[in-house]
Amino acid sequence: MDAKTLGLKSVGNVYQNLSYDELFVHESRNKEGNISKNGTMMVDTGKFTGRSPKDKYFVKQSPSAENIAWGNINKPISAEIFDELYADVIAYISGKDIYVTDGFAGANKKTRKSVRFITEFAWQSHFVKNMFIRPQGEEMAQFTPNFTIYNASNLVNEKWEKHGLNSEVFIVFNIEKNVAIIGGTWYGGEMKKGIFTMMNYWLPLGKILSMHCSANVGKDGDVCLFFGLSGTGKTTLSTDASRKLIGDDEHGWDEDGIFNFEGGCYAKCINLSSENEPEIFGAIRRDALLENVVYDDDGVIDYNDDAKTENTRVSYPIDHIDNHEASLKAGHPKSIIFLTCDAFGVLPPVSKLTKEQAMYYFLSGYTAKVAGTERGVTEPQATFSACFGEAFLPLHPTVYAKLLGEKMEKYEVKAYLVNTGWAGGGYGVGARMSIKATRACVNAILDGSIESAEFDQTRWFRLNIPKKLAGVDTAILNPRNAWEDKEKFDATANRLAGMFIENFKKYMKNGDDFDFTQAGPKF
Repeated sequence: MDAKTLGLKSVGNVYQNLSYDELFVHESRNKEGNISKNGTMMVDTGKFTGRSPKDKYFVKQSPSAENIAWGNINKPISAEIFDELYADVIAYISGKDIYVTDGFAGANKKTRKSVRFITEFAWQSHFVKNMFIRPQGEEMAQFTPNFTIYNASNLVNEKWEKHGLNSEVFIVFNIEKNVAIIGGTWYGGEMKKGIFTMMNYWLPLGKILSMHCSANVGKDGDVCLFFGLSGTGKTTLSTDASRKLIGDDEHGWDEDGIFNFEGGCYAKCINLSSENEPEIFGAIRRDALLENVVYDDDGVIDYNDDAKTENTRVSYPIDHIDNHEASLKAGHPKSIIFLTCDAFGVLPPVSKLTKEQAMYYFLSGYTAKVAGTERGVTEPQATFSACFGEAFLPLHPTVYAKLLGEKMEKYEVKAYLVNTGWAGGGYGVGARMSIKATRACVNAILDGSIESAEFDQTRWFRLNIPKKLAGVDTAILNPRNAWEDKEKFDATANRLAGMFIENFKKYMKNGDDFDFTQAGPKF
């Protein structure tokens, strides 16, 4: 490829769509990482071991400016500042040896997007090769990008204060020019979530629901969606040896059914074990890419060590999961599960939701951070992220909620809330739900046995909970019963209910369509 085709002034060597074996050679030759004992490439992403949401911007211009929900999530930047940064990025990349990686976002060919990544490092090419759908044969020969990301990770914006930006890091989207630029951060997830953000812009405008969820399908074609923020179990619970994995993170829902946006998975590695997560553990082999893990001189990884970050990760092509759905598509879902990691220990292990409750908890997008995961976090902190992915939603959250409600009603989808957090007390007092118990809750949903249970209702949150469920200790099904100090439970439940109520007030500005307060908790 020449410089003009790539939008650059000049180029050195252009390494386009290298094979996994070729990328491995480049990573090794460039000393970009180390090799684990079982042959998996391991890289470090420097001080950036997660996304930089405060450094993400959209160019404010017509017509996209009329669609974007501007605020703390979607921050504006002027076309003039973008042009200046874009020129800096092009000048920085031009003349260098670069890696060009092409892929598709979206398994449904009718609406998929062709995306191109131009990066400075082989491991970044490896990452996006894992994460996106890899063109085959004639698809590669005819590939023309709909959107391009230029990743100049080593370039910092020294004029950030003059530009009125948050820091020297920048991730900027120009929707009208179909381009994004990245500078100052090595974290590969910015590219993955950058395209997800764009899919969340494009698809809903065409009445297709885009979702931050995982999905799997049973032998009878019964599809289940798992919504949840990072750390709630979205990847773990959807990766099930008895069901085919459609995808672990990003999906669309159109008139044909569910389809994956990606061609790979991006799993957290902290505390990973072959016993609890055998499929993910087995996926870590040659062609996978590990990020920020701790290992010894022999390349033996300690998955329990969070010395670099608690957000240790592995990306791998989805075919590393033996039981995956090759088409990356399936029919309409039968069940939706909202996952929350409740560090307050107030929510039950599993609840059956009404349609109104489903809308309430979807818009709330609740989970909780635990003490020690971030500086200054000394006790559980409630986190509300609309639609379980507010950081990636360019449009107003109610756009996605309305689409979800319409589809749930049309296809008669049942919804459930599953708590993968604490029981018997909050963080530091109670115990974390075991994966075994959580899987028992999920299995009861999938096989339909939960529907035949006798239900009770909790007090503050008025959630319908089964009195008995196979594989789950009856003592924890009602969270209040599991607490030794009942008065403390009552005070904690009342406090969390107040947080929900306060958070949901912002949706009351949109009229009666989104007045689901009666489905939420009460003091």
